[in-house]
Amino acid sequence: MSHFNAADWFVIVAYLLGIIALGVWFGKDQHTTKDYFLGSRNIPWWGVGLSIVATETSALTFIAVPAMAYGGDNLTFIQIITGYVIARIILAVVMVPHYFKGEIYSPYQMFGAAFGPAARRTAGGFFLIAGTLAAGVRVYVTCIPLQLMLGYSEREIGLIIVLFVVLSLIYTYIGGVKAVIWTDAVQFILFMAGGLFTLCYIPTLVEGGWGGAMAKAADAGKLHWFNGEFTLAKPFNIWMGVIGATFLVLSSHGADQLIVQRVLTCKSVADGRKALVLSAVIIFPLFLVFLLTGTMLWVYYQQFPDMPIAVPEARPGVGKNDYIYPIFIMTVIPHVLKGFLIVAILSAAMSSVSSALSALASVSTMDFVRGLAKSERDEAFYLKLSKHSTVFWAAMLVVVAFATQQVESVLNVAFSLSGLTNGAMLGGLLLVIGWKRGHALPIVAGMLASLATMLVIHAKWKAVIAWPWFTLIGCTVTIGVALVVRATMTPRKGLDQPSARVP
Repeated sequence: MSHFNAADWFVIVAYLLGIIALGVWFGKDQHTTKDYFLGSRNIPWWGVGLSIVATETSALTFIAVPAMAYGGDNLTFIQIITGYVIARIILAVVMVPHYFKGEIYSPYQMFGAAFGPAARRTAGGFFLIAGTLAAGVRVYVTCIPLQLMLGYSEREIGLIIVLFVVLSLIYTYIGGVKAVIWTDAVQFILFMAGGLFTLCYIPTLVEGGWGGAMAKAADAGKLHWFNGEFTLAKPFNIWMGVIGATFLVLSSHGADQLIVQRVLTCKSVADGRKALVLSAVIIFPLFLVFLLTGTMLWVYYQQFPDMPIAVPEARPGVGKNDYIYPIFIMTVIPHVLKGFLIVAILSAAMSSVSSALSALASVSTMDFVRGLAKSERDEAFYLKLSKHSTVFWAAMLVVVAFATQQVESVLNVAFSLSGLTNGAMLGGLLLVIGWKRGHALPIVAGMLASLATMLVIHAKWKAVIAWPWFTLIGCTVTIGVALVVRATMTPRKGLDQPSARVP
């Protein structure tokens, strides 16, 4: 802990207390599940837009994106943002109006309304399993560099995991999605400011300042950003950005409750569209800042190669280069500002965890318990259940994080699972929009076939098919199998008819 002084800890503690206080403030008006999971549908679009970006930007992004630019040859990762932007525009135009037809709590209600409860349970189950594993593993991986930065031993990482999840749980439990969104907005500002500060600070330490640093990077080819080669094996080329990343984000932002829940808190279709467009405007400069930060770190360590701390060995989910930015913060950044950058990393991490807790609780409560209940209970019952669900999912994230710590092979499976289910979720959503009504069997068969196909591809061909293409392949399989099954079916009464009941 010698790398931090009392001033650094004051900044960190003040941030944590402030975030919890913000959650308590927004928790005072929680009376119904609509308040708790939809923020009464009166949250300003700009707050939602900031929350969307904060939710998709974890501490891993804060650390790993600079690591890519530091250790890689260039900035070709930036091409993926092309698809990120295209997909948000498509969703704003096409999908947002569907979200505001009735009081929708999740996109999986649309599956139930079109194809019946089996389709709703399948889609919701995909989200709960993949979302829990991915979020739990993300907690563990985030805590590895935090453990190094805060001076704890590897044996104490369990304590960091528990504290990290509990702190995120407190304001999520009390304030619901309204607290999550407003703390997300604050946290986005903090981690963006942290990235900008580092990007501007490093050139003051190297010979030639900003101009000299950029010239050195350019001479080494570190500023090259475009790759026009078409290949399925390499993830960072313009074709992957325009096609693969577009389908990826159509799923992650159109069929995944983690992001859709934020859009559902807007007042209207127009506001939902504005929120998505704002996130599209922000996402490019956000990634550019952190990529250039990695480039500046490379320039700095070319000039000052001796690190006061040995770089830890790579671990599953955390490469050696992922430690470079944390080590720079620990050993180069002045005190107080060092505390601020730790706050920036915590902000990125906590925004992702709190968003996952709220999304998981909303699906388990509204899509499984309330949505499938034979008799309706009062709002007080479901509000209490919603809060208990939030605690349950926090415990599950801790369990997954601890399991990953003990058996790190779990990590690759969990990280992959959300990518392997994205295609099934997007394909199912497109069928909901295209078919309007029908039986559950085709869509359920299509989604399960997609998952099976992607598991085979991941096991046997992931070296020749890069991850951004997974969603497109999975989506195609889902729709293809569903069409075949539907064509072979003969109409029968009682085969899981669509439900008009919402929720």
